[in-house]
Amino acid sequence: MDIDGSNQTNLTNDSGSDDYPQFSPDWSQIVFRSYRDGNWEIYIMDIDGNNQTNLTNSSGVDFLPQFSPDGSQIAFASNRDDLLSLEIYIMDVDGSNQTNLTNNTQYQYDDFPQFSPDGSQIVYRSYRDGKREIYIMEVDGCNQTNLTNNSRYDNISQFSPDGSQIAFTSRDGNWEIYIMEVDGCNQTNLTNNSGSDNFPQFSPDGSQIVFTSNRDGNWEIYIMDIDGSNQTNLTNSSGDDYQPQFSPDGSQIAFTSNRDGNQEVYIMNIDGSNQINLTNDMGDDCCPQFQL
Repeated sequence: MDIDGSNQTNLTNDSGSDDYPQFSPDWSQIVFRSYRDGNWEIYIMDIDGNNQTNLTNSSGVDFLPQFSPDGSQIAFASNRDDLLSLEIYIMDVDGSNQTNLTNNTQYQYDDFPQFSPDGSQIVYRSYRDGKREIYIMEVDGCNQTNLTNNSRYDNISQFSPDGSQIAFTSRDGNWEIYIMEVDGCNQTNLTNNSGSDNFPQFSPDGSQIVFTSNRDGNWEIYIMDIDGSNQTNLTNSSGDDYQPQFSPDGSQIAFTSNRDGNQEVYIMNIDGSNQINLTNDMGDDCCPQFQL
């Protein structure tokens, strides 16, 4: 749909469930997860919905696809080698050369892969040491390194735009937002409050972080400076607001909210003003992403 909510078009329109769309860096394609074949697979299609293609076509569950910065590869998580474990895989954008990068043993879980801005590394979440930690590895799977390595559980992470820092969530009795250097040094607690804070995302210029917090009794969208100062509730609604996503120019934030009784996609200015329901239909809509 357009930025004002107009021209909403059903691209997939099949009998299964399709979700978690992501644009390719050149805007020409969309990768997504689909259940149309009886299990979760990674699909790709042209931006107009044409040429929908099953890339993974495996007997396992394949999900969480992530384009490399140059659009030539896709990282994803799969349990195809062991139903009781998850691994990070990588493949070419046409589905060829599917390679298991982590290759762990049973009951170990690696998921939520994300490429570094230069495409040379992948940061991910791993449960291989008896607790969830943030790991990093080279794009070929070499040098898998535990960055957090502490007694707490560490959760989903994201690179800063310049690739020098990683924001992540860690549990100190509740979930808090942390930041660290790309080698794991200088881990700093940014939020440190009585609520739970999660899903941090850097602004395009790297100066701010938007995140979700329930410190006020329900889930709201907050923003703060990169050092943790000026934490501000942007949504301040009676419903739950989550999954914030910066616009490419950093002037707006799209998010999901159930404030009107079901999940809808909203957009607002970066200061929280002008909150607009873009989808406004009877079904559930979620997981917004801007075309870059």
